[in-house]
Amino acid sequence: MQFTKGSKASRGVFVWAPRVLIFSIVFSVFAFQPLFSVSSSRVFAQEEAQPAAEPAAPEAAAAKPAPAEESLLGWLTDSLGWTYILVFLSLSFILVALFIMNLLSARREYVCPQHLIDGFEAHLEEKQYQEAYELAKTDESFLGNVLSAGLAKLSSSYSASVAAMQEVGADENMKLDHRLSYLALIGTISPMIGLFGTVHGMINSFYVIANGGGTPDPNKLAEGISTALLTTLIGLAIAIPAIAAYNILRNRVQRLVLEVGITSENLMGRFEKVGKKKD
Repeated sequence: MQFTKGSKASRGVFVWAPRVLIFSIVFSVFAFQPLFSVSSSRVFAQEEAQPAAEPAAPEAAAAKPAPAEESLLGWLTDSLGWTYILVFLSLSFILVALFIMNLLSARREYVCPQHLIDGFEAHLEEKQYQEAYELAKTDESFLGNVLSAGLAKLSSSYSASVAAMQEVGADENMKLDHRLSYLALIGTISPMIGLFGTVHGMINSFYVIANGGGTPDPNKLAEGISTALLTTLIGLAIAIPAIAAYNILRNRVQRLVLEVGITSENLMGRFEKVGKKKD
C-alpha cells in the first residue's frame, strides 16, 4: 500500500489580513478614547470649579484679550510628540492583528477538528486507507498534517510512521508558539518604551528647572511631566492586555496540541502490528 505525499495548500492567514487591519484600527480608536474622555472631564470640571469672575470693564477687556485655549488633542499631541504617537499606534495595531490571528489559530476546528476524526476513523473501520489518507491530506488542520505524514510513512514501518508524526507535530507546534511569542514581545517592549518616555520627560523637566533660575516656566515644566506620565500610561495600557492574551492563548494552544498527540496516537495505534511484522 503506497501513499503519495503531496504538498498542502498554504493556510488562509492572508485572507484575514484586511479584516484584521480594520479590527486593529477600530480597537485602537476605542482604546485611546478613554484617555480623551478623562482629560475632557477634567478640563470641564476645572472650568466649573472656577468662581464666576466679576464682569470686567469694557476698557480693560478691550485692552487685554483673553488667551486662546489650546485644544485637548493639541495638548496630547504636544505632550507625547509624533514619535511616541506613531510608535504606540503601531504597537496597538500589531497587537490587535496578532491577537485576532492567534485567536483564530487556537480554535479547535483549526487544530483538532472533530469532523476529521470521525471521517478518518470511519475510513479505517472500512479499511479504506487511501481514502483516509486523502481526507487527512486535504485537511489543513494540525491533526490533518500529522495524520497524513504518519500514513505516508506507514509503508516503511510503524516506527517510521510515528517518527514522521512526531516531526510534523513538533514543526506545527513551533509555528503556533512562534506566532504567540510576538504577543509576549509586545507585552515586554511596550512598558520599556513607556519607561523610556518617562525618563525622557523627566530629563526635560529637570532641564527647565536647571536653566530657569529661581522661577522656571510652569508650562515648560508641565510639558516634560506630561510626557513622562502619558508614555507610561499608554505603555502599560498596551502591555497588560498583550501579556494577558499571550498567557490565555498559550494555555489553550498547549491543551489542543496535547489533544492532537493523544488523538493521532489512538487513530494510528491500530497499525502498530505493521511494524512488528516487518521486524
